[in-house]
Amino acid sequence: MLNSLVTGRRLALRIVLVQLLVACSVALAFLVQGTHSAIAAGMGGGAVVLGSGALALRAFTARPMPPTVVLLRMLTGMALKWVLILGTLYIALVRLALPPLPLLVGAVVATMAFLFAAKLNA
Repeated sequence: MLNSLVTGRRLALRIVLVQLLVACSVALAFLVQGTHSAIAAGMGGGAVVLGSGALALRAFTARPMPPTVVLLRMLTGMALKWVLILGTLYIALVRLALPPLPLLVGAVVATMAFLFAAKLNA
C-alpha cells in the first residue's frame, strides 16, 4: 500500500476523532443551559463529524487510483459532506425546533477543530 494513502487515512481518522471529542465537549458545556441546548450543540457538532466521516470514506479507497478518479471522489465526497451537514442542520432547526445558537456553535467549533487536528500531523 502506498504511504500517502496510509497517511491520508490516518489524518482523516484523527480529524474525525478530534471533531467528535470537540463536539461532545461543546455539548457538555451547553448542558448548563439545559438539555435542549446540549442536544442542539451535540447535533451541530455531530453533523460535522458525520460529514467528515463520509468524506473520508469516499475519498480514501483501499487501492491506488488514477488522479482523475481521486479528484472526482474528493469532489463528490465534499458535496456529500455539505449535503449531510446542511441536511442535519435543517432537521435540527426546522423539524426538531432546537435552539439555533448552540446548534451553530457546535457546528462551527467542530469545523474549526479540523485546523487543530491537521496541526497535530505536522
